[in-house]
Amino acid sequence: MFSDDMSGFVSIGESIPDVILEIRYYSTFNFIGDRIDGYERPVALITREAAARLKEAAVLLAEKGYRLKIFDAYRPQKAVDHFMRWAEDASDTRMKTYFYPDLEKKDLIPGGYIARHSGHSRGSTVDLTLFDMRTQKEVDMGGPFDFFGELSHPDYQDITEQQYAGRMLLRDAMLRCGFKPLSSEWWHFTLENEPYPDTFFTFPVC
Repeated sequence: MFSDDMSGFVSIGESIPDVILEIRYYSTFNFIGDRIDGYERPVALITREAAARLKEAAVLLAEKGYRLKIFDAYRPQKAVDHFMRWAEDASDTRMKTYFYPDLEKKDLIPGGYIARHSGHSRGSTVDLTLFDMRTQKEVDMGGPFDFFGELSHPDYQDITEQQYAGRMLLRDAMLRCGFKPLSSEWWHFTLENEPYPDTFFTFPVC
């Protein structure tokens, strides 16, 4: 089911005042290289229920000296459609070197990296990392956000102990606050009891 009703959504920036926003799909620094359709403002929206639990995670991690940094949250269906059109265009490989150097573009859809529907469009999924308040730097997770490949798997072992520990610190906090991880992306978490499990939303990020 599709819906353009945004009444159940809130801004992460307003819910968690000290969160850092780096909305990649509003910028051109993403695997496509263009601003993505449907991202009208550099803000992060999420369901009220997910925002409440994410705030719990932020408090938990702040006690350890970290802030949350958000790359993406709610993603309108229009953006997912943009991903699909790009994936089917074999000629556009501008960002291959950084985001999918070990894969052929034609394999991104069969490999499950790009799909016609995204859990993000249900409104309770967030892509994020940690910012170390002591060093004033983003935590090194051993691989960048949105990298397509095994390097992004949370349990990938061919990274340093410190990088792996950063992944597990984020994962532990998110699990403790009611989110479930994705086996292929260390940055991706979905609220366990998401309020709209069968609805894909279409309103823009604004």
